Amino acid sequence: MKRYSAFAITREAMRQHTGWDRAWAKREPKKKYDVIIVGAGGHGLATAYYLGKNFGITNVAILEKGWLGGGNTGRNTTIIRSNYLQDPSAAIYEKSRSLYETMSQDLNYNVMFSPRGVIMLAQTQHEIRGYQRTAQANALQGVKTEWIGPQRVKELCPIMNIDGPRYPVLGGLYQERGGTARHDAVAWGYARACSDMGMDVIQQCEVTGVRQENGKVVGVDTSKGPIDCDKLGMVVAGHASVLAEKAGFRLPMESVALQALVSEPIKPCMDVVVMANTVHGYMSQSDKGEMVIGGGTDGYNNYTQRGSFHHIEETVRALVETFPMISRLKMLRQWGGIVDVTGDRSPILSKTPVDGIFVNCGWGTGGFKAIPGSGWAMAELMAKGQSPLTDEFSMFRFREGKFIDESVAAGVAH
Repeated sequence: MKRYSAFAITREAMRQHTGWDRAWAKREPKKKYDVIIVGAGGHGLATAYYLGKNFGITNVAILEKGWLGGGNTGRNTTIIRSNYLQDPSAAIYEKSRSLYETMSQDLNYNVMFSPRGVIMLAQTQHEIRGYQRTAQANALQGVKTEWIGPQRVKELCPIMNIDGPRYPVLGGLYQERGGTARHDAVAWGYARACSDMGMDVIQQCEVTGVRQENGKVVGVDTSKGPIDCDKLGMVVAGHASVLAEKAGFRLPMESVALQALVSEPIKPCMDVVVMANTVHGYMSQSDKGEMVIGGGTDGYNNYTQRGSFHHIEETVRALVETFPMISRLKMLRQWGGIVDVTGDRSPILSKTPVDGIFVNCGWGTGGFKAIPGSGWAMAELMAKGQSPLTDEFSMFRFREGKFIDESVAAGVAH
């Protein structure tokens, strides 16, 4: 793999950019791999990358039924933060946030990480208590956050109206080192690094069945034929329950569409990320000038990826009160992503009832921010059979009543 650098760009410019290699190789599947990862989104690619980097396991195939990064990885609003309440959550999200800070250098690929800061607005007395509690928990966990008053919120985001009649800003939980990154670049950077290690990234390859012998996985059936493996990682977000049923077990999660939209591009006016969980609306400004707006989830289980008009109305109506200037903007485009939500709003990184099958799912609305930490932890779990970052996130915790309640911090309680 040729390294990307200012020198390389200058060199290729001198020869009409004819010397660039493919970012990742296009390969056909082999008969057998040590590990198969199903899902070439951010979490699946990160898992494969850290299997190779941390444990030297490179006989790996990453199977994707569509195109690389074409699921939730390319459909999210790119927010990165680690200010979660429960200790297990804070540990894995803070690991992820720290890995984002050096990701561009580690992958030799600019993922456009921007630590611009994230403010989670408190607009009710209940949220004040919840976020102050989280700030205290973060202090004990070593996660740097702070509770700030409404005037400090106004200083950080001058376009905000903090005196709205329905949703006044009473303060906020502020994480200065939170921010955003370019979602496509994260997937492309990991894919390029995995391919350079000799792993096979195979697109347009749908898994149609999971083969077992004596309770142990031996391979998968795909649209490109059967492929054998010793270990199988299921990392397919909203379709995790569908794939799990093919393997003969059920997952305690549901799939719903999460809505998002962007405005027409405008001049820079907002250099922080603002989350308003009372209305489940959050907003940041992209490098192109678009106002990136995230909404809520549909009120019913579904696998659609299209927009929903009533969420535009509900989310934008509330955000217009807090950000009056956006009332004059036109919507540029709208979409939905299929999110996988568990009962306690925390993910599942776990062994399964089938020996050799591991599952990574249940990230709900927090999947993008967790990509590198999730991949690091999942790789350790698959390689060693145990990881301190995943110990509390077993799928069997629901049977045992060991919930990791993140309803407030995840912002998806409703």
